[in-house]
Amino acid sequence: MIYWGRGISKHARLELETIIARLRLEWMAPFHVDARPRLSSYRGKIESATGRGFEIHAASDMRRRRMLLDSDLIGHPAELRRIFTHELFHFIWIRMGNSTRRRYEEMLSAEIRKGARGELGWSAEWRKEALAAADLRRRTRRWREYACESFCDTGAWLNSRSGRHGEFTLAKRWRARRWAWFQEAIDGSPQPV
Repeated sequence: MIYWGRGISKHARLELETIIARLRLEWMAPFHVDARPRLSSYRGKIESATGRGFEIHAASDMRRRRMLLDSDLIGHPAELRRIFTHELFHFIWIRMGNSTRRRYEEMLSAEIRKGARGELGWSAEWRKEALAAADLRRRTRRWREYACESFCDTGAWLNSRSGRHGEFTLAKRWRARRWAWFQEAIDGSPQPV
């Protein structure tokens, strides 16, 4: 069950409910979604309309089961769907088993070893660019955060109907492999959130 905040218009809610229906999510507990203007991250906290920190499109709090979207997204349906779907995949990531997450990491590691460049969203791409070889070998926090963001960006690419986007820089052959991985791992079964 989702509780929609006052910042989510009826039209936006209908857009987002189509994503939810397509994903076949299995709700573990109530979930709250709202929107605020000009979101930013400042000293580890999410702020609205303060002008401090760096701009973000959305943030999720897994423990409190809350998602906050930048209200500017409400007027841009395709971007709203993409960002919302990315955030939903954070909740899917934490509910997946360790073995499934490790298999995704193994696929990413193979991509990197074979020279794959680019990603399916900026949040994964800047993390990928910051990786060192030791991060992969040691499964550092930097590597695990990249894997999570890559999973969420890939899930958003597959499920938000975004089509083309300037942030989709991963080559088609690698996209096809990720699509196949998602088909095998998720297999259309309800995803716990």
